[in-house]
Amino acid sequence: MKIALPSNKGDVDAHFGHCEYFTVFTVNENREIINEEKVISPAGCGCKSNIVHTLSQMGVGIMLAGNMGDGAVNVLGSQGIKVLRGCSGNVKTVVEQWLAGSLDDSGESCHAHEHGCQEA
Repeated sequence: MKIALPSNKGDVDAHFGHCEYFTVFTVNENREIINEEKVISPAGCGCKSNIVHTLSQMGVGIMLAGNMGDGAVNVLGSQGIKVLRGCSGNVKTVVEQWLAGSLDDSGESCHAHEHGCQEA
């Protein structure tokens, strides 16, 4: 299983579409982290770039994110990537919390970027 997180300086970035890079963790069948890699974020808005396709091709099945608009949630879903919003803090700690079953989706969507990739 592969888990991606929009990242900035080792923490979950508050907004998917403007992160510095994505941290991708590989987890084995025992739910243990066995690999960590960084994928540089393309310039521009995440949901309108090729990053979703890239992450899907890597085998990412879940995105643990701070926040994102409905458009990004839909684009990720169309590539088979589930989204859990409302995450914050160190990326590895967030993955460990998710693996332990202690994270829930906030259900909150970022509406400021829903109709494009303009800054709020």
